[in-house]
Amino acid sequence: MAQLIDLAREPVYRDVRLETTIGGFRSTVPVYVSAFGSTEAASVALGVAAGRQAGRLGIPMVIGENVMPVNSYGRVEADAERSLLGRIRAYQAEALEGYGGVVVQQSTEDADAEVWNLVYSDPNVLPLLESGRLAFELKVGQGAKPGLGGMTLVDANAAARLSDTYLIDPVLGGDRVLRSSSPGTFTDEILRQQIRLMRNNYPRAKVWVKLPPARDVAQAAQVAWTAGADAVSVDGAEAGTGWAPRAFLRHVGLPLGECLRRIAHDRGTPHPSCLLVSGRMWEGARVAKSLALGANAAGLGRAGLLAVDTDHENGLVHLVECLALELQFLVSALGKYHVDALGAEDLWSPDAR
Repeated sequence: MAQLIDLAREPVYRDVRLETTIGGFRSTVPVYVSAFGSTEAASVALGVAAGRQAGRLGIPMVIGENVMPVNSYGRVEADAERSLLGRIRAYQAEALEGYGGVVVQQSTEDADAEVWNLVYSDPNVLPLLESGRLAFELKVGQGAKPGLGGMTLVDANAAARLSDTYLIDPVLGGDRVLRSSSPGTFTDEILRQQIRLMRNNYPRAKVWVKLPPARDVAQAAQVAWTAGADAVSVDGAEAGTGWAPRAFLRHVGLPLGECLRRIAHDRGTPHPSCLLVSGRMWEGARVAKSLALGANAAGLGRAGLLAVDTDHENGLVHLVECLALELQFLVSALGKYHVDALGAEDLWSPDAR
């Protein structure tokens, strides 16, 4: 009724507003591109193509861990498109004015390579910094393999080059070896101090923290928010675009719904901090349910990567347009006209009594 009076006509689904704030960035829709790391699938061309399309859409994009240690930073290298700077430039080239942002993730090995220092001081990144569209994401864990670091398969030549930085394990035999990152060590105090260090050393960048679907996910999220994180992103056990052991994909980690339930229990309503979630976000209903359960936006990982692989020019654009239309259908059917208005009252659960 309020929408009818405001419009002076009957409202329709196209009246639903999707623009929102994601981790300190304005976004045209409540989705962002999750971290694509240094795996071969993302490194060759898809990471750059995803960056161009995300910039055009006006949604934030996370650049995953290990890109620089594995593929270089990209200032002088001939194969610059595979690099960290190559992905940033691709996003900037088509960025929608005033919307979106680039988030650079850092793992233990990235910290050793001083990735954040290089990005923060690079003149090429200055337009993002000056417009408030740069963030750094501290990776505590991920959904595909909670408790493990990033993993991928590399050939013998790459293994020799990376052996001083990563764990190299010839577990598969032949000329392909497993390259693994350190998962890092985190306690409440380590996480708290790391966020304070980020805010102190990089005051013009937003602070994001990525959590695994672990038993203490609610406690970790609260620590991060209290320490000043602009956003906490949580992978459900369903999430992950990278390589992972089958035992982890099948048995390790809490489902996203359980993560949201635990966080909501400790978070309180309303809460000013931003919660981002990912894990099988390939259709609008799952995004809408996540928003109703307290998330502010949903990350496109595997679905986004497959969309870009299908069409390097417009695959991600088409996927986001489909999600946006489905969200407008769903939100308007609930009698609401902004995605931020979704709440737990919009959901039914057989366990709710």
